[in-house]
Amino acid sequence: MSATGPGWAPAAVPTPGAAPDGTRMDTVELLVRDLDTMTAFYQRAVTLDVLDQSGPTATLGRGGLPAMVLRQEKDLPRPSGRGAGLYHTAIVFEDRRRLAAALASMAQQAGHLYEGSADHLVSEAFYFRDPEGNGLELYRDRPREQWTVLADGTVRMGTEFLDPRRFLQRWHDPEAPGDGAASAAIGHVHLQVGDIPAARRFYEGVLGFDVTMAMDSALFLSAGGYHHHLGMNTWHSAGAGPRAAALGLGDVRILVPTRDDVAAFAERLRDHGIAAADDGRALRFSDPWETRLAIAPEND
Repeated sequence: MSATGPGWAPAAVPTPGAAPDGTRMDTVELLVRDLDTMTAFYQRAVTLDVLDQSGPTATLGRGGLPAMVLRQEKDLPRPSGRGAGLYHTAIVFEDRRRLAAALASMAQQAGHLYEGSADHLVSEAFYFRDPEGNGLELYRDRPREQWTVLADGTVRMGTEFLDPRRFLQRWHDPEAPGDGAASAAIGHVHLQVGDIPAARRFYEGVLGFDVTMAMDSALFLSAGGYHHHLGMNTWHSAGAGPRAAALGLGDVRILVPTRDDVAAFAERLRDHGIAAADDGRALRFSDPWETRLAIAPEND
């Protein structure tokens, strides 16, 4: 299994951090007020399939692979834009053709939610908000051989102009048939945090992820040499304290290769005095801002 998803993502390479090289992102849970509207958005505009819907919960993904879990919580308040929590969920597509199809769908059905685009040197990305204000990135990775890995192991990333109209003109074929292949998955999750040094102590020092890029106001980490599985910033949330119960991010779920890898995470958390609970399916704990994480084995 590759570092970011099924089949098309760059193969994992050995990296020094304690997080296993076969780590990849699993589903992201969003707590939503209007389940029907949000399900329709992720299905019709983002082009995910509804894999399961029961009671207050809907699971969406591609080719049977879950990506988003939407759980209705009608009584929770909206999150503060300046608090800790979700900056965006990033869905990675297998290639430009599939990304262009999703981008065209978004333009047709939710164009007013478009926020921008960028060539990040390692990826090409388009940014939106969903109907309840959650950040959403749709992207595709450049081939790994086109990435620049620096001597210290970090990855050169940037923000260069990417014209969405030219991208669609070149890569979108409205006559091309759709396919049900598992060609989209959660590539990374970007969080708002209150303090970058504290985030680095937790995500690198405790969990063992490798830092792939660090700035005063942002941090990017991964396992297996990916450009990033986790991003975090203080652009709107500097000084934020623990999260209060609110709509938006429910939890971030991470897959590791084996149950032994889960046990290793549990031991590191225990060594640092951080509370965690293993319910037999996943190890569950929170970061310093009460963002909930769950680590489960790929093969149990």
